[in-house]
Amino acid sequence: MNKTLKLILSLVICQLAGLIGALFNSASINTWYLTINKPGFMPPGWAFAVVWSVLFVLMGVSLYLIWKEDIKKTKQALTVFGIQLLLNILWSFFFFTLRSPLLGLIEIIVLWPAILLTIIKFYKISKTAAYLLIPYLLWVSFAIALNLSILILN
Repeated sequence: MNKTLKLILSLVICQLAGLIGALFNSASINTWYLTINKPGFMPPGWAFAVVWSVLFVLMGVSLYLIWKEDIKKTKQALTVFGIQLLLNILWSFFFFTLRSPLLGLIEIIVLWPAILLTIIKFYKISKTAAYLLIPYLLWVSFAIALNLSILILN
């Protein structure tokens, strides 16, 4: 597979993860979510779409930088990336579809080390790929604080 196709597929894979997460959100975002208490440091709703769109692009570029390398060197890193991407999707399912801040919190606490492990694995192959995931780790750290606050407030 040529590098251009790998880049396109890497971006599409990550954007699809975001789309699936958004589908899980859609049933609750204008109903249940509006009724729950949120902390004062909660960003405006539009900020989530903007931030996640940027993060999924960064994740896609990061994935590409690893995927274009020799599969023997990258298989484990790509597997870890896939696991954290699935965990990312599952958070929306637990929090929004199941309407459970507790399950969301448990899941995102599992997601965080999966992202960190992905960064560590990627760093061994491409420092740039690893650095591109740092904003994602930081945002998920913030999301843990939001999720915990929502759990406490409700």
